[in-house]
Amino acid sequence: MIPFLDLRQIYNENSYSINKAINQTIESAQFINGEIIREFEKNFADFTQSKYVISVNSGLDALYLSLKSLNIGIGDEVIVPTNTFIATWLAVTHCGAKIVPVEPDPITYTMNIDQIEESISRNTKAIIPVHLYGMPAKIDEIMAIAKKYNICVIEDAAQAHGAQYKGRKIGSHGDLVAWSFYPGKNLGAFGDGGAISTNNSELAEKLHLMRNYGSVKKYEHELLGFNSRLDSIQAAILNEKLKKLDNDNQIREKIAMTYLNQIRNKNVILPKVLGYSKSSWHLFVIQHEDRDRLMFDLKENGVETLIHYPIPPFRQRAYSYMEFDKTFELTDELSKKVLSLPIGPHMTISQACQVSDLINKFA
Repeated sequence: MIPFLDLRQIYNENSYSINKAINQTIESAQFINGEIIREFEKNFADFTQSKYVISVNSGLDALYLSLKSLNIGIGDEVIVPTNTFIATWLAVTHCGAKIVPVEPDPITYTMNIDQIEESISRNTKAIIPVHLYGMPAKIDEIMAIAKKYNICVIEDAAQAHGAQYKGRKIGSHGDLVAWSFYPGKNLGAFGDGGAISTNNSELAEKLHLMRNYGSVKKYEHELLGFNSRLDSIQAAILNEKLKKLDNDNQIREKIAMTYLNQIRNKNVILPKVLGYSKSSWHLFVIQHEDRDRLMFDLKENGVETLIHYPIPPFRQRAYSYMEFDKTFELTDELSKKVLSLPIGPHMTISQACQVSDLINKFA
């Protein structure tokens, strides 16, 4: 069996250092807002080449609090991709703002920059590009459009830990960058977790207040805040895993390059490697007209695959009340064709070759 992602093996390879860090945190009895939180935030800021990191309790909260810190709410509009996990949409909805969906680029699967300007109105307050599958969106072009219309950019980097755009790590191109530490991410906790990175000192200070009941000093509250704090034990785990993240990403890249070189089935559309960016290869996503049968065939041969995402946000029952003045044909098409192959630091080149051979033999 070749699992999609073997979290048990990843833990086993790091068990000594992780267990030690957990025990030290327990012995410190600093379970919330302890020194380990500040240490992780500094280390992750250094890793993402940003000035500030504010840890929170999930990737969704990272997006939501980012929007709230910019005072985005009822009557405002936020441009989001159609091809993304629903959390990107939920954050906007929970703020009371209106979702303005934009189709993906057919090559990168990230937000199509040619559709952004036509989606902007006088009520547009922000754009949320998603670095989908670990592939950076065209952030320079998006920032130029945002500057032209005086709107903010919140990057959804939930899948982009270690990704680079034009030689610089994802982490501070936009006004705010939202991260997820869900266990399956390149940098994953042993539960939920998230963070926001930024170079804006005022927003960083505000977000520190917002995540902690609006308080700097206990029982004194400067604003209407939230309880959205990363647990110290999760920070300790992330601190240890962060030390190996670049190495883990290099393994992911080797697996990805093996797939790109070895998969020769003419009916398979492979992801493109773009010269201006470096993917974190959170996911390796192919397309095939007969995706479901290919998925079944691989499963019968011991290969676990997943679909990201079988139902787009605008097709979800949760958003059945929304009406759009256009259709999203490309996203609908992708949802029927995309298939995510196993990739991660748990894999070997031999396994990637085995998966490639099975795909090549698939008629």
